[in-house]
Amino acid sequence: MVKGSFVSNVGLLSAVLVATMLLAAPAVFAAEEAPDAAQAVGNISVGAGIRALGIALAAALCVAGGAFATGRAQSAIGAGGTGAMAEKPELFGRVFILVALPETMVVLGFVLGIVIALNL
Repeated sequence: MVKGSFVSNVGLLSAVLVATMLLAAPAVFAAEEAPDAAQAVGNISVGAGIRALGIALAAALCVAGGAFATGRAQSAIGAGGTGAMAEKPELFGRVFILVALPETMVVLGFVLGIVIALNL
C-alpha cells in the first residue's frame, strides 16, 4: 500500500466526519431547545440518539485505532525479529519482548473504549 493513499484516505474520512457533524449540529441544538413529541421517538430524543451514536463511534475508533497500530507495529517488528533470530538464535528473548510490547496499545485502546462507552 502506498503511504500517500493512506494519508488521503484518512483525510477523506476526516472530512466526511466533520461534514456529518456540521450537518447534524443544527438538529441537535434544535432538539435541545424545543423538545416535543414530534422530535422524540419513544423516550429518546434526536439529540440523545446522536449523542449515543457519537459515543459509540468514539469507542469504536479507540479500539480500532489501537488494533490497527498494534498490527502495523507487530508486522514490522516480527519481520525484523525473524531475520535477527535466523542469524542469532540467542536473541529470542529480546525479540519476544519487542513483539509483545505493542499489545499494550490494543489493550489501552480497549480500556479507553470501555471508559468512553460507560461515560466514566
